[in-house]
Amino acid sequence: MSPTRRTMLKTAGLLSVAALAGCTSNAETPGGDDSNGQNGSNDAGDDGNGSDLPDSNDSGSSGGNDSGSSDGTRPAGTGGPGVVVSDTDDAPEVPVAPSVELTEDVATDDHPPQLRVTITNESDRAVRLGEGRDVFFQYVSDTENDLILLPAGGEYDAEPGCWRLAEPIAITSEYRTITLEPGASKEELVDLYATPGEDACLPVGEFRFEATYTVLSESMESEERATWGFSLSLE
Repeated sequence: MSPTRRTMLKTAGLLSVAALAGCTSNAETPGGDDSNGQNGSNDAGDDGNGSDLPDSNDSGSSGGNDSGSSDGTRPAGTGGPGVVVSDTDDAPEVPVAPSVELTEDVATDDHPPQLRVTITNESDRAVRLGEGRDVFFQYVSDTENDLILLPAGGEYDAEPGCWRLAEPIAITSEYRTITLEPGASKEELVDLYATPGEDACLPVGEFRFEATYTVLSESMESEERATWGFSLSLE
């Protein structure tokens, strides 16, 4: 065999071995080229889009909720827990019927939760009722002194969105009365604040409010008294 032919055969043999080695490598690691190339690019693209990363999406969504929530209790986009009138007493045994309803059931940066208190004279005679602020739950705290209801529209030292008073509210000791004609009603709006002394904002839980209704005679020499109240649930 001539030297030239031996050289050609040797070169062909080397080329065959190299080709076989390449086939063997792909067989042992199927998709090996894809994992370092096309598949790797797809994975990176999916990760970037979040389609294959539910945990990342969940985390982002949760983060959005956490920014507007307190321990998962605040409705999205609000600054405080949702408020529900969870219980009201039966009408008191005096000739007036009080009622309460929510006008703002969540706190925002613009306003605290708000309630409307209405009193209706259900008798056939005019009645004089006292104390004129208590019966509308103005300046009335819950039984645990965690929350207080204040006349709506007042300027109180409280951080917007948090609505916890920085200082106690001074209340005058005067005794006010209101007069209701037969069948007449009167209503007042009150805002809900947290009392001073805690770091938190509006707390969650169940809170009971009570007021004494005193119906005075025209001469104010006799009176009828009864207690009426309701509960608020903040959650």
